[in-house]
Amino acid sequence: MQAIRWKHWLKLSPLVLVGLLVLMQAVPYGRAHTNPPVVTEPVWDSATTRELAVRTCCSCHSNETTWPWYSNVAPFSWLVQSDVDGGRAELNFSEWSSNRPLRNATQTVGEGEMPPWFYLPLHPEARLSAAETEELAAGLAAMAAGR
Repeated sequence: MQAIRWKHWLKLSPLVLVGLLVLMQAVPYGRAHTNPPVVTEPVWDSATTRELAVRTCCSCHSNETTWPWYSNVAPFSWLVQSDVDGGRAELNFSEWSSNRPLRNATQTVGEGEMPPWFYLPLHPEARLSAAETEELAAGLAAMAAGR
């Protein structure tokens, strides 16, 4: 009797999973993909620092986000929207007002915490070599110091 119930559940579980995924699409959060206008960029210390930041940081830390196809499919859309909202709130290269957030960015980039590990498999272009990591951290540090 127990084995029959277990087999029945195994047959129904894919249908339940598909039903849940379809229901998730009804949640409106995660599909408001806005890219507000660029107000002010920072004064970059070099073209290389800007290029590295655009390649690795700006999809979450600017108003020039590239929204991939999976950012329209829940639950992935929820994660992408949350990451972009958080990234823009922490540091936004498109709405620049002070170098204050760069002190933290310099440290997180230098320690290899940014870009985050979970971002890299779908965005291999954002992977930095050791030399690029050093160069970006040094450039951000120079900008933070106002040089």
